[in-house]
Amino acid sequence: MNQPDKRQRTSANRPYQFEICANSVESCVNAQAGGADRVELCAGIPEGGTTPSYGTIALTRQLLADTRLHVIIRPRGGDFLYTPLELRIMEKDIGQARLLGADGVVFGCLDADGNVDLSAMRRLMEAAQGMSVTFHRAFDVCRNPQETLETLIGLGCDRILTSGCQPTAEQGIPLLKALCRQAEGRIGIMAGCGVNENNIARIAAETGIRQFHFSARTSRPSGMRFRNEAVSMGGTVRIDEYEQCLTTAERVRKTIDELAKRKRGGL
Repeated sequence: MNQPDKRQRTSANRPYQFEICANSVESCVNAQAGGADRVELCAGIPEGGTTPSYGTIALTRQLLADTRLHVIIRPRGGDFLYTPLELRIMEKDIGQARLLGADGVVFGCLDADGNVDLSAMRRLMEAAQGMSVTFHRAFDVCRNPQETLETLIGLGCDRILTSGCQPTAEQGIPLLKALCRQAEGRIGIMAGCGVNENNIARIAAETGIRQFHFSARTSRPSGMRFRNEAVSMGGTVRIDEYEQCLTTAERVRKTIDELAKRKRGGL
């Protein structure tokens, strides 16, 4: 068995694990400064996260010394029913993430009936052999979460990122609690979507979950002085193109501290 690296040893000593959904190199660096155990590096956040660029992964790996780097493998937004061509892209992206030093990858495939696409997942699990694998929030749109959990254990996934099949993890507390009990330590259950400094202690207390995924982002206005706000780069899909949302070390630290307070208080 390989010896765990410094990042693994540091994380293993903590009662909770904190993963930051990071949308840029800057967000990753800030996540590390705030005390995150790992980052999930994504592009295309408005689409729910897509595979980041070569340069983004490479520079992030160079700048993260104490924080594990997981890379989302998702060639497009939308559903999780992938074509053979898309699966070939995903295999290539997993290989690239490995070469660039990523510690893990994040993906999920469903069939047309909302069940785990076993053939697709086996292909990607083979490509990711030796890396940590998270099945992402495709889980939240599956047909049967209890059956899906057992399937993912059988496939060898390390953890499931889920909001409890609800719009936010706080709303999904009942199912998150049930999934945590069903898993019995056989697979990690990581609560994500809408987790923040105001609700993380409640989610932890009511579910028993010990892994959390959140963005800790704040808005930063663009430095552009001249602005033509009549034109949208997304055509009919409009976002605020003169605003940047970035993870801040302060919000990461504040959210983590909320659980530290809970532990000290014996709650």
